[in-house]
Amino acid sequence: QHPINPYGNAKLAFEMALMDYRAKREIEQRPFACAILRYFNVAGSDPGGLVGEDHNPETHLIPIILQAALGKRDGVTIFGTDYPTPDGTCIRDYIHVQDLVAAHAVVMEALRDHELRTYNLGIGKGLSVREIIDAARQVTGVDFAVREGARRPGDPPVLYADPSRVRSETD
Repeated sequence: QHPINPYGNAKLAFEMALMDYRAKREIEQRPFACAILRYFNVAGSDPGGLVGEDHNPETHLIPIILQAALGKRDGVTIFGTDYPTPDGTCIRDYIHVQDLVAAHAVVMEALRDHELRTYNLGIGKGLSVREIIDAARQVTGVDFAVREGARRPGDPPVLYADPSRVRSETD
């Protein structure tokens, strides 16, 4: 509940607005059920290739790495190598988009009348930027260029979900 950057502040502001709207509806005796789903780093795509994203310019780590492996960019920049983590790079929780879709369905089934539930959607552990790069190099067999850059303002060293609540309340 204490965001460390503008992005986190915006997400919290939306959650608070939703809670205020629910409270108003409760007073009006028109309650509704809803769930706040806090995504962590969404990765992957539709295996059939029918649905996906195409950012220009791309800003997400895994697509950038894959573009470098495919020769579509001249390498990958690691933003910060002096974080207090085992390898000095940021650690994030990556959840596959299909797992996220499945979580939506499970939460919708579990949600009861007039409830408000809040869930963190992630796998509950993190991987560092270097670990993701190393995994991509191993899988693709391509040794693409990696540059070290300055930290980005507002990037926390470690950020991963605690999915225990969604697991316990939707099983």
